[in-house]
Amino acid sequence: MIQAISIFGSLLILSAYIANQFKRLGPSDLLYNLLNLVGSAILATIAVIEQQWGFLLLEGVWALISVWTTLKALQGK
Repeated sequence: MIQAISIFGSLLILSAYIANQFKRLGPSDLLYNLLNLVGSAILATIAVIEQQWGFLLLEGVWALISVWTTLKALQGK
């Protein structure tokens, strides 16, 4: 079950990246930031459960940055 949730979180982040590469979403778009935020939060939570501290550092920082950019995107609307 954790693997399925982990794959879902990864797919959210990858979909934001792919959409950005194909010029469908930009870094200032709310959806782009929400996909990164939810995906990284899922993966950070799994990293805590699995006690993967390096992965937690990566995904935790990713989530924190995504919170900040999501708030900026919301203020821009």
